[in-house]
Amino acid sequence: MTDFDLGFSTCPNDTFVFHAMLNGLVDTGGLRFTPHLFDVEELNRKAFSETFHITKLSFFAWMKLKDKYDLLDSGSALGYGCGPLLISKTGEPPEKDARIAIPGEYTTAHLLLKLFDPKLANVRVVRFDRILEGVSNGTYDAGLIIHESRFVYQELGLKKVVDLGQWWEDETGAPIPLGCIAISKKPCAYEKKSSVESILGASARYALDNPAASRDFVKQYAQELDDQVIDSHIGLYVNDFTVSLGERGRKAVEKLEEMARCRNIL
Repeated sequence: MTDFDLGFSTCPNDTFVFHAMLNGLVDTGGLRFTPHLFDVEELNRKAFSETFHITKLSFFAWMKLKDKYDLLDSGSALGYGCGPLLISKTGEPPEKDARIAIPGEYTTAHLLLKLFDPKLANVRVVRFDRILEGVSNGTYDAGLIIHESRFVYQELGLKKVVDLGQWWEDETGAPIPLGCIAISKKPCAYEKKSSVESILGASARYALDNPAASRDFVKQYAQELDDQVIDSHIGLYVNDFTVSLGERGRKAVEKLEEMARCRNIL
């Protein structure tokens, strides 16, 4: 098999990383990739039906899908200072029954909220780019924000309640594993795992070495078109862990799964 259906999100960090391998800027060894771009929670849900050979997943979703998908060493969004933020109009901790908008049931953001305070269970799944508006207009009492929303929430007069990434770092000292790239365990795809990892790692490295090359592609899908916001987004989520998880990255993933299992979330 040389043709792969590849699912990834419209967020700048993903389009930035995949640009080179989709546009002949790195050697793909004869492998071809057909891109399918969706919101990360839609990708999470599609993975339960094994829609794509290779797909972006929240780490929380991947932990539920380990029988179907194997983690790739390259492509992950993992690091320090990049976790989801719980925000509200007041910045005060929400009441137990507060209506909290989350970007997806299977997102790592939701998992972190469960680990941080399991009593905050009155959650409503909302597309990540609609959460700020919902909190601002009072539809929700608080919102769990990710992606570009982290950089613009204050413009709407909203305030941070807690940085769940900082909470995680204080608890564990580890980088926070947010999203990963996984490959189907079906033989037709899995037999090329090593090649795909190498190609993806090369694409991520090319992106970091040539940051301007993908700008038009990134802007084609970005929610926020301001170059400074895009640069901040990419700088937050794309790093050496994206090129290769390495031992420290894998240990962080193991720690997140261990905490989730200890609290009966998985």
